Amino acid sequence: MQKIGLFIPCYIDAFFPKVGIATLELLEKCAQNVEYPMAQTCCGQPLANVGCHSDAAEAEALFVRHFARYDAIVVPSGSCAHHVRERFDAIPQTEEVCHVRSHIYELIEFLHDILEVQAFPWAEFPHKVGIHNGCSTLRSLRTASMSELGEPFFSKPQALLSRVKGISFVTPHRPDECCGFGGTFSITEEAVSIRMGLDKVQDYYKAGAEYIVSADSSCLMHQQGCAEHAGVPIRFIHIAEILNGAQA
Repeated sequence: MQKIGLFIPCYIDAFFPKVGIATLELLEKCAQNVEYPMAQTCCGQPLANVGCHSDAAEAEALFVRHFARYDAIVVPSGSCAHHVRERFDAIPQTEEVCHVRSHIYELIEFLHDILEVQAFPWAEFPHKVGIHNGCSTLRSLRTASMSELGEPFFSKPQALLSRVKGISFVTPHRPDECCGFGGTFSITEEAVSIRMGLDKVQDYYKAGAEYIVSADSSCLMHQQGCAEHAGVPIRFIHIAEILNGAQA
């Protein structure tokens, strides 16, 4: 059995601890040997996103020291997985660094592609959901088809969720449109970000969604704030919570 290092991003640790707990429990239910390095910190993505790559070096080096010993590193965040895999360039590319970069997986990737989980017998979610694929998860990790490419449809999140009893899916008018979070974008372009987020949640609501579900808590956090501010009666949940058996 491979040894898995669980990486919980800083914003999930601070604001959405239930997502981290659900991820751990879900992996254990899938018979995985999971460890959580207690001294882990941010992977350095916020610094890299604003061009401060040299300032991210210590965070990247610390991440490698904590996770290089694992066969796989699993994280419930597409943007963090993408950063480590594709943009971990602020430190020398040692054998350990290369190992970490090539062995990190976003949670959906790991469940769908590596473990090939075919059933979640403990899970039931009798609600209509709309799936939001964050930009990094969709366009960098390719966990779903991109509508702008006109390619044949596929969706790893939907494939996994379809194995949950009682769940049903709705499709918004513009399924792959960015929700406007974008990390620092939501600060530097606040008005545009809010408008994009509100458009997104209204699109899901008009399609009949009771919940917006995503593999990225950052996108959910932004959309939830927009929905609550505008009074849009829709709820939000991370995919790990549903697959782990969360009840509404």
